[in-house]
Amino acid sequence: MAEITVYKAREIITMDPNRPRATHVAVQDGFILAVGGADCADQWGDVVHDDTLADAVLMPGFVEGHAHMIGGAIWDYAYAGYHDRVDPDGKLWKGMTDIEEVVASLREYEAGLEAGKPLVGWGFDPIFLTSDRLSRHHLDRISTERPIAIMYSNFHLMCVNTTALELAGYGPETNVEGVIRGADGALTGELQELAAMFPIMRRLGIDFRGLSQTEPAIRTYGRVCQRAGVTTTTDLFATIEDDDLGKLVQVTGEESFPIRLVPTLGAVGASPGEIAEKALRLKDHSHDKLRLGAVKLMTDGSIQGWTARVKWPGYVGGQPNGIWNTPPETIHALCEEMQKRGVQMHIHTNGDEASEVSIAAIEAASRKHPWPDSRHVLQHCQMMGHDQFRRCAAMGICTNIFSNHIWYFGDQHAALTIGEDRALRMDAARAALDEGVRVAIHSDAPVTPMGPLFTAWCAVERQTMTGRVLGENQRITVDEALHAITLGAAYTLKMDREIGSIEAGKRADFAVLAEDPTRAAALRDVEVLGTVLGGRVGLL
Repeated sequence: MAEITVYKAREIITMDPNRPRATHVAVQDGFILAVGGADCADQWGDVVHDDTLADAVLMPGFVEGHAHMIGGAIWDYAYAGYHDRVDPDGKLWKGMTDIEEVVASLREYEAGLEAGKPLVGWGFDPIFLTSDRLSRHHLDRISTERPIAIMYSNFHLMCVNTTALELAGYGPETNVEGVIRGADGALTGELQELAAMFPIMRRLGIDFRGLSQTEPAIRTYGRVCQRAGVTTTTDLFATIEDDDLGKLVQVTGEESFPIRLVPTLGAVGASPGEIAEKALRLKDHSHDKLRLGAVKLMTDGSIQGWTARVKWPGYVGGQPNGIWNTPPETIHALCEEMQKRGVQMHIHTNGDEASEVSIAAIEAASRKHPWPDSRHVLQHCQMMGHDQFRRCAAMGICTNIFSNHIWYFGDQHAALTIGEDRALRMDAARAALDEGVRVAIHSDAPVTPMGPLFTAWCAVERQTMTGRVLGENQRITVDEALHAITLGAAYTLKMDREIGSIEAGKRADFAVLAEDPTRAAALRDVEVLGTVLGGRVGLL
């Protein structure tokens, strides 16, 4: 038998109702052998005591149920966002608060690029800027020779210069949904959603597969997660080809790799049957640090980009009601096939019309092909109300709620997108819990930075960037929020029997913290000191 190591901590918050608090945890073969005091494992034989974590507080390793592996490699592109951000190496990038500042920063970046290379930026968000909307005319001031594409922070929109439009074959005769025209009928350079953006991405080499499936990208993502106290995370809309699989299996299988990774296959580009078959084929390559076999459906777009599908009365500015990335009839076909084949689904639902269609599709599929404990997950769920949560609870549908949106976009949603009344119930974790739904909360990194304790703070406080409490009656407690980033998220990934709490028999995955988050003045201010994965300590 392997050595038994007993780690001492200042406090251990176990998330196990049978023993909520402890001071010691015994680890053997990467699993938790016992929890309690200094003598917790004495009955199992000789032990080695380790005080490496004696001054820290331990929690179950945080579980990020909705993020994307491009969160590391996206920093290969120019940052053009409004908010301050920290890159995987800990460098602070200051946000830009007007378009002229963005243009100046991109012009400086462009001057350092080699000839013939496109300029690609990311993180831009026009909803915070009061001047004119970013257009090809702004980007043409940077270069009329080099193609330029600036991805918006939600990754559902981009703006490109005239050179990029011409490369993609977009011109006066173009009639493609999402290729935006101004009042004068001319193309503005703004492109909305996948169908409109893809020709640009292909010609400029903006390859999300390449940003997530290379060995450096996989390793960088591990560092991003470790900094946030995350030991299990997702890549929620993965493009995994046969050429990628061996590398993914090899890197994640290394003893030093610091996270458990759950990629979910993007359900696009093939028939429902072919997608299900590929997901099941991938599942056979899973190991203890790589879990394959689920799929992600992309339904509507982004609320702050006005591309989400919302119910009446629509958007307060009178904008058209969004774009279907996957039309409702295809959503129904995908849900039926995945349900029939036993493939778990994660379904993007920002607007409440998208939620309505998705719930109805799962309901219809479940009648035809009953599957107890399917645990399909609606992702984002930003506009869902009590009625939709009630139907989810009846069918065992989980919800993973985008709580970060309250702080990042709450003021703008109340004023500019869906209006005051509906903004009060955005990201309604309280309603979901009250209706009996299994709840996780998430960051959607790199849309917002990965940081489960910040996400938990958002769900508890519901403060916007201006300090306003938006929807006080949708607040949840600190304990509920900590459950959502541990056991709650683990449940949505069908991994709650292995992770999410510190109790005998589970994997020895811990978040190492500087203080007890249940006693901290603010969850978001609790410092992460590192993680433990399978008993292997990794301090920052």
